[in-house]
Amino acid sequence: MSNHDDQSHGHDHDDSSHDHSHDHDDEGHQHSHLELDTVSFGVVTVSTSRSLENDPGGDKLQKLIEADGHEVAVRELVGDEREAIAATVEALVERNDVDAVVLTGGTGLSPEDVTVEAVRPLFDQEIPGFGELFRSLSYEDIGPRALLSRAFAGSKEGVAIFCLPGSKQAAAFGTEELILPTVAHILGHTRGR
Repeated sequence: MSNHDDQSHGHDHDDSSHDHSHDHDDEGHQHSHLELDTVSFGVVTVSTSRSLENDPGGDKLQKLIEADGHEVAVRELVGDEREAIAATVEALVERNDVDAVVLTGGTGLSPEDVTVEAVRPLFDQEIPGFGELFRSLSYEDIGPRALLSRAFAGSKEGVAIFCLPGSKQAAAFGTEELILPTVAHILGHTRGR
């Protein structure tokens, strides 16, 4: 886990000046995409020291997701083992009731932090802007230590997958600031709607 774990985040961004009604590809062509009204999430806590009964980070993510009008179809807890993490994500992607997966934990630089190595090979596409923005916004709060975070995202078979740090504060920050405002639009793209 990174030093990010002990930091809390508070960002107030005014999006009123931005037009989010369309997107452009590299050639500047406009695309319209249908967005899901309700996104169904799988939430995965990666930890060898917690249980689903004692998972404050996962509890916080579930509350944030549901408060935003979405639902959590399933909660999972998996240890810091590459094969187990990969198998958990693959099983969630295969479920009909999961549109997006959020993992919290295992994205730091400790030897046991293997979430990135477990999940990245599964992706059909990466979403590099997710990690870039996470670290950029984190830098505003914790300075250069933000570079220790390996938060990242991608998609597999149309399912969006987000990997966040294990601290409750950092995971909540990434969910509130980046995932919830964009997930429906991301799914509109990954599913070719």
